[in-house]
Amino acid sequence: MAQPLRFRRAPETWNADRVRSRIERPLDDNLGATASDPWFKPPRGYDARRFDMDDGSMALFCWTDHDDDPPAGTGGGPVGYWLGNTETPRDLWRTDKYGFDEVPYGVSRWAQRELLAGLHDDEPWLADYPHVSWYFLPVFCSKDGSETTRAFFRDHAAGFPDATRDEGAGYVERLLHSGILDPYRETMAGKLGTSASMDLVRMSATVAEFTAAKVLTDAGYGITPEIEVTTGHSLDYRAEDPATGTASLVEVTRPQPVSGRSANTPVAAVRDTAQTKTNGQLEAHAGGVTLFVDCSSFPDADWRSVREQRPDVRHKPAVVFRARPDGRVEGYSKGSVPLDLSAAIEWVG
Repeated sequence: MAQPLRFRRAPETWNADRVRSRIERPLDDNLGATASDPWFKPPRGYDARRFDMDDGSMALFCWTDHDDDPPAGTGGGPVGYWLGNTETPRDLWRTDKYGFDEVPYGVSRWAQRELLAGLHDDEPWLADYPHVSWYFLPVFCSKDGSETTRAFFRDHAAGFPDATRDEGAGYVERLLHSGILDPYRETMAGKLGTSASMDLVRMSATVAEFTAAKVLTDAGYGITPEIEVTTGHSLDYRAEDPATGTASLVEVTRPQPVSGRSANTPVAAVRDTAQTKTNGQLEAHAGGVTLFVDCSSFPDADWRSVREQRPDVRHKPAVVFRARPDGRVEGYSKGSVPLDLSAAIEWVG
């Protein structure tokens, strides 16, 4: 996959003439570009231009004589910052890339205002979900993933079966409102994907990680995602009890409903998906990890079958659950789970 939208930093002297000759002209020659003043006031001390291409892509460029708040490991001096989901002009090819939280605050804030305005022009309904819009902005406006990621929320209810667009987006909006995952925005948003092809399985699996974060924090745990372990793998979360300092590792998997896989029953789908995870990361880790099996992709009938039979999942400890867009979570556990999740999950059976 391509990468989420990031800034390019060009530590050179820029002025209007150079921007016109080295950025605007190559873009216009190759794609047909219209250069204009930005929609919003540029950062203090910066000049800026906006470029809209005939193919619908766009870019922003701002420059200053002195970078007063340079990214870590760089110096001040004259600099330009480029951000776009279009082809990169040759003069910027060898520049380093930085995330939204790594560039000067004023540059990041200005660029995000520009991108959000464009996003809401294209998808007016997303304006009702400001946290979803902001959090996933690096993929909503990415070069290859803009159509697929927007369609995932718009047309596929963020992976929830039998749900409306607003129910799915509303669930993620409320989840993000708490800010628990704000420090990990680039990593977590990037997991949704920047591929030009729609991959509902992968995208739904990403939402499962967000749901797991909600379950853990609703239960009172502090979380840290993407924990590197000695096997060379990364596990999804470390959950820490703030009262005792005790930490537990959590890995998340999300089986797909029977209609979308070879398993012929919901119970088989749960077991097969869990076994795939167990025979990979969890087997290599040799224990000490709680497996979360998120069945939120299952329609009511599929989940009812799993809930009634409460099958083993070939790994202990494990928690099997299903979240609904209204925030309700039902589930059951297997083995001695080192986490008290009773405040977040309605236990069945």
